[in-house]
Amino acid sequence: MNPTADVPAPLSVSLPAPLKVAVIIGSNREGRFGPVVADWLLGRLRERDDLTAEVVDTADAGLPTALSHSPTPEVTAELAKITPKLAAADAFVVLTPEYNHSFPASLKALIDWHYEEWRAKPVAFVSYGGVSGGLRAVEQLRQVFAELHAVTVRDTVSFHNAGASFDDEGRHRDPAAPDAAAKVMLDQLGWWGSALREAKRVRPYGS
Repeated sequence: MNPTADVPAPLSVSLPAPLKVAVIIGSNREGRFGPVVADWLLGRLRERDDLTAEVVDTADAGLPTALSHSPTPEVTAELAKITPKLAAADAFVVLTPEYNHSFPASLKALIDWHYEEWRAKPVAFVSYGGVSGGLRAVEQLRQVFAELHAVTVRDTVSFHNAGASFDDEGRHRDPAAPDAAAKVMLDQLGWWGSALREAKRVRPYGS
């Protein structure tokens, strides 16, 4: 008699695929600080197994502020470089400075040239600036993304007096607090991204 005959074979458990996160650099301004912040964030994302990142840089997107239902071939070509990345993303992290109590025109153009790509997906924010740390720009962006049926996560990462917070090599001078804030934010983004991805598999949003 085989003593192991009645022992069930161990079940194989397949882990869910990592969420695809589009990291959007919102400023295309000359001398911008956004790439420094983006490199810091990408370092935090590389430490995680549940998230993978792809950068979408508004400086590489020649999108006009004049919207059109029949874009020119030049605009169509620019959209072809950006739209598939947004469509493939399960979630977004938007990096924004604060210009005159708001966010950059380049970021608004990127948002407004798309619609379906944002729907029923979570959006997190990393902001930077002077005393305000870009938080007023984030509050306005929450209203914009709500109109697009996106879900914004509560916790953000903000860098006050950002230029003084990083050294010449792009390393944060005192990383403990922003690293902890990034973990909370990315944990929330991962939860919402997974929940919404699974929900849309069962029932497409808007059906």
